[in-house]
Amino acid sequence: MRRFLILALTLAFAFAPASALGQPASRSARASAAQKEFQALINRYYAAWNTGDPEKAAPLYAKDPDLVFYDLTPLQYVGWAAYEKGVRAVFASFASAKFTPHNDLRVTRHGTIAWTTETWHLSGKKKSGQTVEMDGRHTTIWELRGGHWLIVHEHFSAPLQ
Repeated sequence: MRRFLILALTLAFAFAPASALGQPASRSARASAAQKEFQALINRYYAAWNTGDPEKAAPLYAKDPDLVFYDLTPLQYVGWAAYEKGVRAVFASFASAKFTPHNDLRVTRHGTIAWTTETWHLSGKKKSGQTVEMDGRHTTIWELRGGHWLIVHEHFSAPLQ
């Protein structure tokens, strides 16, 4: 009986998950958790921007005045205030616009810094009547501040047609 108990305890210890033993989760478990967390953030991101109101997206961004954001137009924005103002002007030319992320999100996290990449599709109609269909790419640098992931840099672009 004693041998059986020792064997059972040995097997239980050998097959116990690392987290149950007080050890950090495996790399794949951490990656899976990060993927889920950032998928939710990306969903929030696109839902916010699809309203056409930058104020809805504002909580996702750090407000440091020297942060750089690359968008489709113009070349760059420096600081959230410039980004918000510029995007409002771009959205003003659209009667409708919907960005849809593709199912290719990739997440890399190192401590309090993470970056995400995904591609997207835009279906829109300008106030002039012109329809817009295009695909593009999005890279975002996130920083964990005060328990929240905030965008500190992003690069939103489309390939030349």
